[in-house]
Amino acid sequence: MSDLQPSASRSQNLTRSVCHQVRLFFIALQFFTRLPIPRRVGFDPAWLQQASRYFSAVGIVVGAITAAIYAVCTCLWPTPVAVLLSTIVGIYLTGAFHEDGFADVCDGFGGGFGASCAPARILEIMKDSRVGAYGVIGVVLMLGLKCTLLASLPWLNVVAALLMAHPFSRLMASLLIWQMTYVRAEGKAKPLAQEMSGTEWGIAAIFAALPLIAMGCFGWAPWAGILAGMLCSGIATLWFARFFVKRIGGYTGDCLGAVQQAAEVAFYLGLLAAVPLLK
Repeated sequence: MSDLQPSASRSQNLTRSVCHQVRLFFIALQFFTRLPIPRRVGFDPAWLQQASRYFSAVGIVVGAITAAIYAVCTCLWPTPVAVLLSTIVGIYLTGAFHEDGFADVCDGFGGGFGASCAPARILEIMKDSRVGAYGVIGVVLMLGLKCTLLASLPWLNVVAALLMAHPFSRLMASLLIWQMTYVRAEGKAKPLAQEMSGTEWGIAAIFAALPLIAMGCFGWAPWAGILAGMLCSGIATLWFARFFVKRIGGYTGDCLGAVQQAAEVAFYLGLLAAVPLLK
């Protein structure tokens, strides 16, 4: 009997641990998308910080849905229309969360142009709910480039690109949380963006790697294209990270959104650059 009690206790602890991890995934899904989650999940602000490990997993969900929408729409309409519709669905799913961050960064650093501009002024501009010319122009150009790149890829490569770029770009954004300092005293992203351990980032990396490996093994995307996409995405992330440190000393929630969008577009750029070379 005494031997059975420790075994039962370990089993219960394992069950609670698994349930908690599932809860954290749903918390991340609730924060970054409009998708409904079970009510019994509950909520605790402390869980937000732990949920950062599942950013890439949320990207898998968003990527899978947008890829499915694209695949269905190509049966009815031309490729550019299918790409645009899948992009619209992706924006609706996330509530334009990342696009809004990209626009705020364009406004903040565009309006606060010049090395003499104080970081406080840049942060003030980014916090303003109004979207300025820099933000509008930046988002229009970014979305236009994103749709053009996807529409230029072969059908199967588009599906693979959406499945890979969404989780990988979110991994790149989480890199800022892991390695940089959150510079706002308060903000919507502060509970989940204050810190991230190496183990948590490693978990996020595993979820980001799964679609990359799967698409390469299935032959849906060339390995050279996958590596080129990762390289371009990483370069874009490092450039933005250095820029943010230089201008404001760290990052904000808007910076995370901007990096996700930039890393996603950069992934498509790398993939498109490599695909024609392999024909």
